[in-house]
Amino acid sequence: MKLHDTGVYLINGVPQTSAPAGVTEADAKKGTIAYGILKAHNTGDSMQDLRMKFDSMTSHDITYVGIIQTARASGMTEFPLPYVMTNCHNSLCAVGGTINEDDHQFALSAAHKYGGIYVPPNMAVIHSYNREMMSGCGRMILGSDSHTRYGALGTMAVGEGGGELAKQLVGRTYDMSYPGVVAIYLTGKPAPGVGPHDVALALVAATYANGYVKNKVMEFVGPGVANLSADYRNGIDVMTTETTCWSSIWQTDDTTKEYFVQHGRPEAYKELKPADVAYYDGCIELDLSTVECMIALPMHPSYAYPIRELKANAKEILQAAQDQANRQLGGKVEMDLVGKICDDGRIYVDQGVVAGCSGGTYENICAVADIIKGKSCGNGEFKFSVYPDSMPTYLELVKNGAVADIVSAGGIFRECFCGPCFGAGDTPANGEFSIRHTTRNFPNREGSKPGEGQISAVALMDARSIAATAANGGYLTAASELTDVEYTVPDYHFEQGVYDKRVYNGWGHPEPDYALKFGPNIKDWPEQPALTDDLLVKIVSYITDPVTTTDELIPSGETSSFRSNPLRLAEFTLSRKDPAYVPNAKAVKALDEQRKAGELPAEVARVYDDLKKLGYAPDAANTNIGSAIFANKPGDGSAREQAASCQRVLGGAANFACEYATKRYRSNCINWGMLPFLVENPGALDNGDYVYLPGVRKALLEAADELDAVAVKPDGGLVKFTVKLGAMTDAERRILADGCLINYYKNN
Repeated sequence: MKLHDTGVYLINGVPQTSAPAGVTEADAKKGTIAYGILKAHNTGDSMQDLRMKFDSMTSHDITYVGIIQTARASGMTEFPLPYVMTNCHNSLCAVGGTINEDDHQFALSAAHKYGGIYVPPNMAVIHSYNREMMSGCGRMILGSDSHTRYGALGTMAVGEGGGELAKQLVGRTYDMSYPGVVAIYLTGKPAPGVGPHDVALALVAATYANGYVKNKVMEFVGPGVANLSADYRNGIDVMTTETTCWSSIWQTDDTTKEYFVQHGRPEAYKELKPADVAYYDGCIELDLSTVECMIALPMHPSYAYPIRELKANAKEILQAAQDQANRQLGGKVEMDLVGKICDDGRIYVDQGVVAGCSGGTYENICAVADIIKGKSCGNGEFKFSVYPDSMPTYLELVKNGAVADIVSAGGIFRECFCGPCFGAGDTPANGEFSIRHTTRNFPNREGSKPGEGQISAVALMDARSIAATAANGGYLTAASELTDVEYTVPDYHFEQGVYDKRVYNGWGHPEPDYALKFGPNIKDWPEQPALTDDLLVKIVSYITDPVTTTDELIPSGETSSFRSNPLRLAEFTLSRKDPAYVPNAKAVKALDEQRKAGELPAEVARVYDDLKKLGYAPDAANTNIGSAIFANKPGDGSAREQAASCQRVLGGAANFACEYATKRYRSNCINWGMLPFLVENPGALDNGDYVYLPGVRKALLEAADELDAVAVKPDGGLVKFTVKLGAMTDAERRILADGCLINYYKNN
């Protein structure tokens, strides 16, 4: 794999480092596939400052209630574009009594009232339904799930927080600067046994840490594309999220065309390819024939190695991974990976799972069946489960015998459910090691609770190598090691009637008088204050990890049951990373309640007295008091807006960071009224410090490059420093000034 250090021209399909005579870089940038799609969806006058509207949107049952509640509060009366609501995240969680199904009934009633599309529980995982029924060449889809990626089907898809979807529901636009575009130039053909997850993990390992494609578009081109099936392309594409890219797009061909014909939508196809000359801000050249069977060790998809290399250096690599994991776990519990090495040098795995939008596809599961047919998983500790990605896939696997082959070998065949990807299904026992073809292996994504002494480990692998391991009784085995497997890939026949009989499609037919159905756990968003002229915040959590994920900011798993109850969900904020955060944030919120009641708390009065030494004269009546966190690089991972909204519900007013890991999280902070400050000297801050920001509202609205800040130490020490807010649109500045997106719409 080669990552070019400079921009690259694709000239008649071949990468070149210089432009042909008479061609400018600016003109050649218009030759990418991405440019054409973005231009078609841009409603603004400038291609540098995009103002986009999408063709459709999608959410699952962790996010749609909050989005609809936000849009309702902002004046929405009907869905202005097709909005798909799937029920694939909270369909099996029993925590909380009736509240999961209560959310599903709310969504069905919203689909009736506003004209939406409702996919019942266990019918399909979110991205599979959208691939099958909503994708189309040249389209754009916005989803409130970070793995909203349909680029392999010619569709630019973007995963964002719920606030961005709410904007579309009230007729506003998705605003951003024109992104960089990086070519992924594929050649060659994958070796037998090498699956899409292997290619994806190799790409993630090469791009995540160095930020090569961060907030950019990955555009897959080159002769190697033709050597990949549609399922294979989808499997690679969905994992582009883990590189921190913004979106993805692939050149299309007869394989893409056949996919749409197969799914009864031939009109959705059109050829997409770069112009004869196209300029890319970077280029990755990847010979698919060189990719090996991979494993991404805990606790990130980028910690990837060839399985061959891991087996040859098991003690060294597992010790390093174990040490790294335990540093991230902060001493709460100890992960033991080295203990999985047997006396004979083999590595033992306790569980294998193939699931979701990346693992549960038709061809992956057919390959699993080919590998495990006539074998046995054994009756020891090893467990093996397979979750198909949609009921049409499930039906075809029943018809062709794949389900029978897997079950006959001791595997468990389950529902269409995303749970194993975020910690709500097949949680291993304490100390166990699980290999999974899912999208993530972040801390606690398998469902363990380090704060309660529970820890298990998850590594990511392709379905083929997981099946090979299952056939070998749980001893780690790469599919490329097998020499007696014939991969059959039976023809796929999509049965749309499965959806026609169960999915409610109200698009274009809203029923305004239809009553929304509220369960007892569905609550409105609490009111949020507008930004005052000055601001005082207290740092209540100080996180020095290189990266802080959204899973750490608000854990997944059983907490998902409370996603429709902002106050109850907020109780879990940073619970697995910093259990003191919630009580400390609440204490600061109580101080502001005292202030608003006309009483100046003694703790705040002391801070104001210290500030007077520098000549400041804080006006308590016009200075909100809020909490804040410092983190080096927060926001990697999920698009879930709750990572920001939970902070806000607890009185959060700002974050301080050296950088933000993703646009998604930063946008969520803005939409929830939390100032996303950037600091160059984090040493000026510490946990327990107050930070005073005089004139913050004026500086925000006037787009000041820097803002003054003063850290007031617990001992009365004072440290002056500056902060920045980074690039923002005028609307984003107004949202922050108004206090949150809901307030902004009420005021405008």
